[in-house]
Amino acid sequence: MTDQPPPPSLADLQHWTWVIGRAQQMMLEQGLAMIESPPSGESAAKDGPANKTGDFWSESLSLWQQFLGTGTAPAPQAGGGRIDKRFAAAAWHQNPLFAWMRRSYELLADHLLRSVDTMEGLGEEQRAQLRFAMRGFVDAISPANFPFTNPEVIQRTLETRGENLLKGLQHMLADISRGQMTHTPSGAFEIGRNLATTPGKVIHRTDLFELIHYAPTTPEVLATPLVIFPPWINRFYILDLTPEKSFIRWCLDQGISVFMVSWKSADASMKDVVWADYITAQIEAVDLIRGLLDVPSVHAIGYCVAGTTLAATLALLAARGEADKVASATFFTAQVDFRSAGDLKSFISDEQLQLLAAISPEGYLDGRYMAATFNLLRGRDLIWNYVTNNYLLGSDYVPFDLLHWNGDTTNLPARWHQSYLSDLYRDNLLVSPGALSIGGTPLDLGKVATPSFVQAGREDHIAPAESVWEITRHFRGPVEFVLAGSGHIAGVVNPPSAGKYQYWTNDAPVASLDEFIAGARETKGSWWPHWLGWLRGHGDTTVAAQGARIPGQGTRPALEDAPGSYVRGR
Repeated sequence: MTDQPPPPSLADLQHWTWVIGRAQQMMLEQGLAMIESPPSGESAAKDGPANKTGDFWSESLSLWQQFLGTGTAPAPQAGGGRIDKRFAAAAWHQNPLFAWMRRSYELLADHLLRSVDTMEGLGEEQRAQLRFAMRGFVDAISPANFPFTNPEVIQRTLETRGENLLKGLQHMLADISRGQMTHTPSGAFEIGRNLATTPGKVIHRTDLFELIHYAPTTPEVLATPLVIFPPWINRFYILDLTPEKSFIRWCLDQGISVFMVSWKSADASMKDVVWADYITAQIEAVDLIRGLLDVPSVHAIGYCVAGTTLAATLALLAARGEADKVASATFFTAQVDFRSAGDLKSFISDEQLQLLAAISPEGYLDGRYMAATFNLLRGRDLIWNYVTNNYLLGSDYVPFDLLHWNGDTTNLPARWHQSYLSDLYRDNLLVSPGALSIGGTPLDLGKVATPSFVQAGREDHIAPAESVWEITRHFRGPVEFVLAGSGHIAGVVNPPSAGKYQYWTNDAPVASLDEFIAGARETKGSWWPHWLGWLRGHGDTTVAAQGARIPGQGTRPALEDAPGSYVRGR
């Protein structure tokens, strides 16, 4: 078997050549028109549209000359940089035909994306939406996504005599049947078997949530317990994956009494649930734990959307004169000011909100729609990578606990979801004092004086770091901000034992994220120990891990073993 796969058939090559050539021709024709009649003030601009199109024309001609004149692979782009993993195979660089395809695609993609930035008459929000759509289009038309223009697929097809395509078709038909793209093999993971296995008891259940109390692993524990509010967009066990990755288990081993809220996946009975119900539920959990352990306050963690809700909860408690119920608040990748909320703002037009209402006739949104949305935010990694590997190459799925959790969808109350997108993402009402009220009590984040720890992910595509940073501007209490390596999930779920990533801190007073980064100190590894030190700084008194500190032995009898029933509900 040769190292170089044979070229595509003549018909396939002609079609692909026509697609690339026609796309280039359309852009060149537009460029000629702009050169002949440039917009006022743009003809001499260094970075104007005419100049950009001139660059595209010259680069296209150069690429064709290299391919047709010499018959050798086009030279790599100047500047180098890391190789796009879609084109990591040697044939994309050494075979003249496939190298030309790759470079033609890269050239076209680059100029399509740059054209969005030079387009006139767009507001910044419109430009961001168009940029997101263009990026999705550019990712979709990659030659790596098609069987006859991907040298690896051609090679695999010849080696297996087409078995890879049949296996890939089987994968694709299975995904169509379940209405969701698969990322991990079926049966590799199971809740209670190798996920969410930390011992504990469900001690309280409502129509909206279960409260889990975990068994202590140390003879003494901090007097002030910890309650964790995970996002109800996903299952809580992201913080209790395998024992080695479990944030819950790690907290227990540090001598913390841990409680977890497990939200119910929405069904038709929850059609009237609104945001206020989740805020009320958080306060209910806080009060229940305070009463059970006979303590004045709790530490609280809010992750993502539950962190946004925790901020509103703190504002409500402050307005009621009950702020002391929460000794400290920690926010994992949570936003309160949505001006810079990133690509998710591309999904909040009136038309899209109407569509969401139309596909939620029973009062709840099928979680598969949300999963598809989040996959689109990282389409190259979470969609097209799997199209190539599992549909075209016919490769087996790789067991990965985090991606299994990512695909374990949760339904959302439609009424809550609509108001959340419109009130927060679109209208940004939470940061306007008094614009939102709970039970007649206006919310004002400026009244929150609770000591807060705010963690953001440097590469977070769901809650961008610059958006998370805004919490520091709205709370009036002391705020510790930490920027963690990686993104929305891996930046949070990073146990010290893994020795991965890093985090940045800055003790100096700064006014912006840029200033924070400019003067930040980098520390290798997990930020969890740093958070633990901060938490102990807000109360390091310990008590014996006995009596009510043992799940089910206090005034709240155990209803069932952790992880409970709601985490398994569909």
